[in-house]
Amino acid sequence: MRIQLSPSVAKLATIITVTTLLAAGCGGSDDDGAGGGDGPEKKTLTVAGLPLADVAGLHLAIERKYFEKEGLTVRVQPVQQSVQALPALAKGQVDIIGGANYVNFLQAREKGTLATRYLAEGARNAPHMMDVLVPRDSDIKSARDLKDQRVAVNILNNIQSLTLNGILRQEGAERPDYRQVPFPQMATVLERGQVDAVHIAEPFRTALKRKLKTRTVVDGDATPADGLPLSGYATTKEFTEKYPKTAAAFVRALRKGQALAAKDRRAVEKALPAYTEIKPDEAAAIKLPAYPEKASAAELDRLIEEMRRQGLLKKKLTAADVLHEPGK
Repeated sequence: MRIQLSPSVAKLATIITVTTLLAAGCGGSDDDGAGGGDGPEKKTLTVAGLPLADVAGLHLAIERKYFEKEGLTVRVQPVQQSVQALPALAKGQVDIIGGANYVNFLQAREKGTLATRYLAEGARNAPHMMDVLVPRDSDIKSARDLKDQRVAVNILNNIQSLTLNGILRQEGAERPDYRQVPFPQMATVLERGQVDAVHIAEPFRTALKRKLKTRTVVDGDATPADGLPLSGYATTKEFTEKYPKTAAAFVRALRKGQALAAKDRRAVEKALPAYTEIKPDEAAAIKLPAYPEKASAAELDRLIEEMRRQGLLKKKLTAADVLHEPGK
């Protein structure tokens, strides 16, 4: 899931969330040494963050100074795709990637691209956050009618097709013909009849429904995709071993931001326009993901099993292999 970030919005995000937009290729910080006492070893962190609702907890933690209270200064470097930040993470130019989607990152780990660790969860699937939509006059009435139909997804073999395939399997339905179409273009291709349906995520879902008066044929949060982990905060094994106190401090502050996002929708609505192109009226209307305060090994194992079932992972892997527990 991605939302295009305009220069003006990026500038506004810098002002409101007290973050620093770094130029590509800049290093993480200048306090890259062992700290004294019980404080964090590294006090300034660069987080590559997507302009998504997924990372609302991060921005709330910055806004409410939760990181500052832990002795951390957190800078956010906006990126459009989490995988684009992998080279910078490997080189230490960013310390953490926020909104890192599990499907791509777990596949990258299996291929040996980078020994990533997840410090925390960012977002889980929630009712109608992702839906399959069709024109009002479409003959597609249910999941079973999607067989051989052209269905647009943002990226092939990612979380959208993974979740929809699981839902279709549960209902005894067959898979459609997936077509890769960026979220911003889905309304156009659906209106022109170039695809039969779109599997679209917020905030594009709400905007498309308003524009084309479409029908929902599949709730993307149906079983077995209900509550499935979508993204988290990824770093490297090297980072967690070199800066254990820093990692623990980051997680403590982030958990407070996640807890606030989970219980206070209005706080999320106010934060979103500052770092995304979601307008205030859209923020009030869209369906938000769930914001878990703590990472769940059981839920991540459920995602991993679904990936293995669909052939997206080949080797044995468990949540324990990728989740970092502070203090361990």
